[in-house]
Amino acid sequence: MTSAFDFQAVSLDGTPQPLSDYADRVLLIVNVASRCGFTPQYAGLQTLWHDYRDRGLVVLGFPCDQFGHQEPGSPEDIRDFCALNYAVDFPMFAKVDVNGANAHPLWAWLQAQKRGVLGTRTIKWNFTKFLVGRDGQVVGRYAPAVRPETLRRPIEAALG
Repeated sequence: MTSAFDFQAVSLDGTPQPLSDYADRVLLIVNVASRCGFTPQYAGLQTLWHDYRDRGLVVLGFPCDQFGHQEPGSPEDIRDFCALNYAVDFPMFAKVDVNGANAHPLWAWLQAQKRGVLGTRTIKWNFTKFLVGRDGQVVGRYAPAVRPETLRRPIEAALG
């Protein structure tokens, strides 16, 4: 695979979703969880989606239960939690692994494209963020502690 748009995922409602549907858009891809100390970042992600979607940004949320069992719920539980607590309406996907032998291929590719702090490849926690340009290439990787609202400058640069 040579671009983020070459991958496919399953939406939270169980429908296969080719990422090519988002071709020519800027993607902010995030592994999310409902019971994480960083969960309030949903609000910032939703704000970015609202503020920039008309210019071509798409926020993609990928629930992950690999870190401290912080996303134990069903797809319905996840959808309801996000809608009720953070009014999330950006695209959400089925729960995935981001590390290990069962890592979703998109996440394995993202890690290979952009390493983390000190050159680490592995995702360290929920709310790791990857910014993907309109060409489908990773332009930035951001640690869980990086708040979404601090990403406006790189998002605007990627949007052009």
